[in-house]
Amino acid sequence: MHSYAEFRQQRLAGTTTCSETVSSFLKAIEASSHNAFLTVCKDSALEQATAADARFEAGTARPLEGLVLAVKDNISTKGIRTTCASKFLENFEPVYNATIVDRLVDAGAIIIGKTNLDEFAMGSSTENSAYGVVDHPTHTGYVPGGSSGGSATAVAAGLCHVALGSDTGGSIRQPASLCGLVGYKPTYGRVSRYGLVAFASSLDQIGPMTVNVVDAALVTEIMMGYDDRDATSAEREDTTLDISSDLDISGKVVGVLPAEQLEGLEDSVRAAYDNHIQMLRNKGAVIEEHAMQHVEVGIPTYYIIATAEASSNLARFDGVRYGVRKEHEGEDIMVTSRSNGFGPEVKRRIMLGTYVLSSGYYDAYYNKALKVRHMMSDFYKELFSRVDMYFLPTTPDTAFKRGERTKDPVKMYLSDYYTVSSNIAGIPSISIPAGTDEAGLPIGLQLQTGMFEDAKLLQWAKAMGA
Repeated sequence: MHSYAEFRQQRLAGTTTCSETVSSFLKAIEASSHNAFLTVCKDSALEQATAADARFEAGTARPLEGLVLAVKDNISTKGIRTTCASKFLENFEPVYNATIVDRLVDAGAIIIGKTNLDEFAMGSSTENSAYGVVDHPTHTGYVPGGSSGGSATAVAAGLCHVALGSDTGGSIRQPASLCGLVGYKPTYGRVSRYGLVAFASSLDQIGPMTVNVVDAALVTEIMMGYDDRDATSAEREDTTLDISSDLDISGKVVGVLPAEQLEGLEDSVRAAYDNHIQMLRNKGAVIEEHAMQHVEVGIPTYYIIATAEASSNLARFDGVRYGVRKEHEGEDIMVTSRSNGFGPEVKRRIMLGTYVLSSGYYDAYYNKALKVRHMMSDFYKELFSRVDMYFLPTTPDTAFKRGERTKDPVKMYLSDYYTVSSNIAGIPSISIPAGTDEAGLPIGLQLQTGMFEDAKLLQWAKAMGA
């Protein structure tokens, strides 16, 4: 794995160049069998690397000059194929960049390619891609998590410095946990969603997957900030994520889960969680148990809201305006196009969403989910008036084998047991590496703070060694 912060020091010292680094990554991608990338931007990346070297030599290097970036393939990139890992958009090339892509490129980032994902970001294992599964970066035959599995594998397998993901219910943090990375979901509204192909608009958030928290802070500081093209973008005066100073956690209050809410954890994950709690105690933190309220309905609430919004958002894919168009005599073009263009998991979620929004079921399901969402937000507001940081597992277990859960969607959905609450409430959350299990599979643990306390969250992650 390669840190951008370390690369920049080496480039400034003259021990490497951007061109050498990009060439090395391109060779690694070509040799890789992980299927992490759907599109590789070889020529443009080499051209940008040459320009970046010239800037370093001239002393005009920008904040992210030479950072080699992989972009999840549901984020719009002008002139670069953006498929959402779906046959529906197999040859689609956007005519505009996502806001965060413009900001990162303007700061010096070099896009090396677009990464594989679960189709339209719907999944927890990256087995739902129309272009083949993504392999775990270190354990062949295991999944890297999802839906941002291609991005996680790209960073963990040493194919780029940083990769972007999108997180609707844990799709940055869960694969980061399974691949031994830092995966950061900012506060909802911190980072513009303009140019992100929407899955569930009130839950989606773009964030980085990195080797360490320093890289995560560098990249997110460039991405975040108000965007008038995104109606959900937050106007904030605190626009920096300076984590250069060390956080003294002595006397700080850390909330942890009680034993009854940890019963489903694998033994190795439970041991890592307990060991890190003891580490916090040793550093002087005050540990308090705080049960997560409404956790038993977190997954149902998330999937009701997410599928309802997905049903609405994906209605634009009709086979008429863009994407695949399947004409068949005697059949509706829209029905034929959607039947052939969407995969089974996308169809399942569209049907679920349409059902919970239908007459007679709207109040029974969707309205109740919105009420639970409000209660979960209230829980977090009250919690963070009493604790400085909330500490919990990222996933109940480590990476599982390919095909192990594809026939049991409910078991697959439970991979998000500990992650969906922060999306429902909109708070920032980060997964940090926490060792490995007996088989050498990575373990991740999760930190949460209050709304817009992103700098504080990253300081905590740094203090815990991420």
